[in-house]
Amino acid sequence: MADEPVAPTGDDGLVRVRLDLAYDGTDFSGWARQPGRRTVCGVLEDTLSMVLREDVKLTVAGRTDAGVHATGQVAHVDLPSTVDVDGLPKRLSRALPADVRVFRTRIVPPEFDARFSAMRRHYEYRVTDAVAGAHPLRRLDTLSWPRPLDLDALTAASALLLGERDFCAFCRRREGATTIRELQRLDWTRAEDGVLTAYVSADAFCHSMVRSLVGALLAVGEGRKPPAWPASLLTSTERSSQVTVAPPHGLALVRVDYPPDSELAARSAITRNVRVLG
Repeated sequence: MADEPVAPTGDDGLVRVRLDLAYDGTDFSGWARQPGRRTVCGVLEDTLSMVLREDVKLTVAGRTDAGVHATGQVAHVDLPSTVDVDGLPKRLSRALPADVRVFRTRIVPPEFDARFSAMRRHYEYRVTDAVAGAHPLRRLDTLSWPRPLDLDALTAASALLLGERDFCAFCRRREGATTIRELQRLDWTRAEDGVLTAYVSADAFCHSMVRSLVGALLAVGEGRKPPAWPASLLTSTERSSQVTVAPPHGLALVRVDYPPDSELAARSAITRNVRVLG
């Protein structure tokens, strides 16, 4: 399996390779392969397979939804030790479409797992409440909001959501998957041009969690809901029908953090455990 460690065994063996990449999610139906649809994983795997002349399978840090961007996505793949790993970005740049790029490739320890070794993931969501809407050059990564947003209200509501909680109300449940997550950062800034950016970090995210949190907070920011409302939903045992999922194009995965090499195996073991609240 692509997400199981494979030990290097010399010239005839395999090495684990980390890929650091970015993509404009506008014309992709998300990361994961889907029949008949253009996906980031599909494009990358097909291109890698063509360039290397053998089938490859990628494991990714976080499967982004349709329309979501990434500037700091991480994946890994096991390749023959004879492959020129340092030369891969240049070879791929000639074959990949313009909306996805692999910026760096390097050999990592066999214990490295792009998904399970990750300590935390960092997302940013951009939104503007300017009367004229988003700048034309940023329209594909910035949500235009039709009503004024109160930064203080957004900040107050966000602080109440931090910590290890069951975010079931903000997630699309998947069979056998937990919705318990540790939300480590959720705060907002407003730039000189008026654009608001939400900075969201957690050890992991469940399906649609970031966009659901942003959607709930925007309701607070425009004054429709009080600051305590999003946190009050944490007592729910199912996804809340009151939460509107924010559009995907304002969201980008910007960084994934990993532990030192000596702690990779231990981190993977922790991540694979199904969590429960104490």
